[in-house]
Amino acid sequence: MRELNVVISGFDHYDGVDVNPAIEVPKAIAEQGLGPASSPDDPLDQVEVTIHVVSIPVSFAKAWPTLKETIEATRPDIVIATGLKHSARGVMLERCATNLMDTAKPDADNVTPRREPIDPDGPAAYWTRLPLRSILNDFADDSIPATLSSDAGTFVCNSLFYNLLNWTATQEHVLGGFVSFPLVGPAHSSQNGLPLEQQIAAGRDVVREAVRYYLKPSSSDILIA
Repeated sequence: MRELNVVISGFDHYDGVDVNPAIEVPKAIAEQGLGPASSPDDPLDQVEVTIHVVSIPVSFAKAWPTLKETIEATRPDIVIATGLKHSARGVMLERCATNLMDTAKPDADNVTPRREPIDPDGPAAYWTRLPLRSILNDFADDSIPATLSSDAGTFVCNSLFYNLLNWTATQEHVLGGFVSFPLVGPAHSSQNGLPLEQQIAAGRDVVREAVRYYLKPSSSDILIA
């Protein structure tokens, strides 16, 4: 049986957030696994997936080095970074990482970069390497509210996403992407947020489809526009 390593990261703390899905979702997936394959023909039936979870500080200077340390220790085939988007009503699949740091609020180190490139020698942007179309189809089957997001903003989430894709661009067979979760909230609420169990199911769908795509890539699985 083939073995694959998956790293899932989440930011370790958000002010005013008691239940942080960017920590709870990766942890639950690592503990509970991906569940059974859908059929004997499902690529998941022929692979053993090991999930590695890492907590990332909300720091421009420390976020990517922390994730990279785990990457170097585990040599993953797939890296999925996650974060929290307070204004989201559902799960947001990030399409693009831009080469820009620009914020009026400080990070955990009290740093507030204004219109600075993440990598002065890097490209203006990178597209995700996750199969967004297949993920959205799974979300629809599981009645999980979700949408595509044009970019991950210009705060630490985007900086981590850009550095991750900058790294995957130098790797032959590594997938990487970013998923933004909403606040944890009650089911059928008019406010922003989703129940934690629904977000865990969403995270599991993301990993399952990323693994399927890794094993059997298809251009029809990719959706960036």
